[in-house]
Amino acid sequence: MRSGIAQFLRYLATERNASDLTIKAYREDLFGLIDWLETTRGKTPRPDSLSPQDLRAFQAALQEAGYARTTIARKLASLRSFYRFAIRQGIATENPAKPLRNPRQQRKLPLVLSTAEIGRLLSAPPANETAGLRDRAILETMYSAGLRVSELVGLRDGDLDESEQIIRVRGKGRKERISPLGSYAIKAIKRYRRKRTRHPKTDALGRQAPVFVNRFGRILTTRSVGRMLEKHIAAAGLDSRISPHSLRHSFATHLLDRGADIRSVQELLGHKSLATTQIYTHVSTANLRQVYERAHPRAR
Repeated sequence: MRSGIAQFLRYLATERNASDLTIKAYREDLFGLIDWLETTRGKTPRPDSLSPQDLRAFQAALQEAGYARTTIARKLASLRSFYRFAIRQGIATENPAKPLRNPRQQRKLPLVLSTAEIGRLLSAPPANETAGLRDRAILETMYSAGLRVSELVGLRDGDLDESEQIIRVRGKGRKERISPLGSYAIKAIKRYRRKRTRHPKTDALGRQAPVFVNRFGRILTTRSVGRMLEKHIAAAGLDSRISPHSLRHSFATHLLDRGADIRSVQELLGHKSLATTQIYTHVSTANLRQVYERAHPRAR
């Protein structure tokens, strides 16, 4: 089992070009099953000896342990993917994870900021210091292009085209897309780059050097961006539940509210499936309902 998982992880890295975060998630999911099997069975069975009943017991153990439904669904998806690979490689003859059903998901609408709240957040970082200029540029860029935080920290100088006001974005699965940048984001980036100081080794990377760096002049981490956002959310007096992804949610919802078609929003977000984008139509409908109830004389 361990050998088969190791082969699968190498396949993801070399042939599927999966990101480090994706490989890490698969590793944790699959070795989590091994840990459970060793604890409950006292040994690690061969991949072809597991049955759907074994995996249903594992799923039940996850539920009893309090794992979120989304997490359980992801772990089951990891098992299905592993067994599809195992069958192709002759490690297993059947996929015992295939009959398993994902737990019913609770559909939660994403947290979206109003345009007024976005304005308060974007103006929260101080404009009289380098860190503040960087934070403004980060927030403007995330909201302007609807970026995931991992996409933001992965931006390189060579990805920016200030004259055309576009950026090259590396999304999930390292798929690239071109995103437009608004004038506010372009101006914020220019102001920050004039003050930016990078570590010599980082600066030596040239066009492959990161756009946004920490106080030591090295590439930012996603967690650093999260901590930065928490600070400015508090300064702006906004909801503490706001996360970096809330800017992406707001980007999509505001576009749809102003007449953008859903296919265009799908392309801008880099969503593979239109179904993923459609949640934002529900958000927009909810907003319209609130406006209707406030404004229409016979709404209530």
